[in-house]
Amino acid sequence: MARKDARNTKGRIVDAAWELFYEQGYENTTIDEIVERSETSKGSFYHYFEGKDALLSSLSYLFDKKYEELKLTIDPDMNNFDKLLYLNHELFLMIENKISLDLLARLFSTQLTTTGEKHLLDHNRTYFRLLRQYIVEGQQKHQLRDDLSVNEIMKAYALFERALLYDWCLCNGEYSLYQYSDKMLPLFLAQFRA
Repeated sequence: MARKDARNTKGRIVDAAWELFYEQGYENTTIDEIVERSETSKGSFYHYFEGKDALLSSLSYLFDKKYEELKLTIDPDMNNFDKLLYLNHELFLMIENKISLDLLARLFSTQLTTTGEKHLLDHNRTYFRLLRQYIVEGQQKHQLRDDLSVNEIMKAYALFERALLYDWCLCNGEYSLYQYSDKMLPLFLAQFRA
């Protein structure tokens, strides 16, 4: 039970921080405000995070929380090709409406310069587990090509998503991320259809 409580505490801190970052900006958000919003303590905050900057790498945690929610809502009878499109649409919609461009850009820059763990590439994340599951199922049902490995398709999908996110940041959000992806991702993924 202690492990679940720890996940809940850390999750509350992450959720509160990202809500505040979105509402008032990263620079204008204090640790005290995060602690107050999360209904935790400073001791709990510092148990999980060295400081506010350490929260930047927690964005992948927020993404995975969204994937956990989506896992429960996705139609199990949906074509696996369409499941991949659905995951992308819902996450990019959330990103466009709840994550500031500045914070997304900071996440990418910290992942580029870190010498430690690169959270975005961690294959133990819910994101990669879901991709693997849907690609394996798609190959077994002859919906996706099986002359390419699961890892090759998974890497291409993740690369394409990161490229879209990176471009959206570079272009300062001048277009709708999820609408553009809704047009382009099916064209990209078409090469992986069986």
